[in-house]
Amino acid sequence: MKKSKFILALSIALGLGLMQVQAAPTASFGAKADVNLSNFILTDMDKVQSPQLKDMESNIKVGASVGVFANIEFSENFALQPELLFHYKVSEIAQPGKNLDYEYMGLEIPIYAVGQMKFEKNGRAYLGIGPYIGVGINAEKDGFDLYEKIDNTDNCTMQRLDFGFGAMLGYEFDFGLQVNAGYKIGVIDALDTNKDDATMLPSTISIGLGYRF
Repeated sequence: MKKSKFILALSIALGLGLMQVQAAPTASFGAKADVNLSNFILTDMDKVQSPQLKDMESNIKVGASVGVFANIEFSENFALQPELLFHYKVSEIAQPGKNLDYEYMGLEIPIYAVGQMKFEKNGRAYLGIGPYIGVGINAEKDGFDLYEKIDNTDNCTMQRLDFGFGAMLGYEFDFGLQVNAGYKIGVIDALDTNKDDATMLPSTISIGLGYRF
């Protein structure tokens, strides 16, 4: 009798554990819009030969991002959140005797592993970390196309591909409105030409709103 009760209790515990792990994830979707503050983390820019970037410093300026996301919830406290974002980023390029704007437009796909805490009738708080990949559509400085191949070379001033890691922190109200903040840093040198001499890593802070349907 005792053995039967023990087996029953063990079976119930095992079943509950499997339900937690194997229950079909639920998906919801939403849209978001952010203000972004972007610049570059620079190393050895005095060695760059391109007049577009030589001896430059990078200062933060304001841009914007819009996009959509999916929230795939595996349990009450864990979800995956892939996003598709369109960015317009601006940062100031300061060189001796002149300050010009670097303007960038591109697409980005981050995928966050999200830990979340739900509050009864009061929404949820969440924290996400994960990688992102991006591709540039256009990048200009003072009307100069930074993705255009430099004469007599196969290289451009800057490359289109971006890859890095990001973190986000936010709160979602029980009616779906979200308040978000995030940070991303690239780990691939944004330079194409002179990439063996200097390093230019994109860095972005974002603050914005979202809505999950």
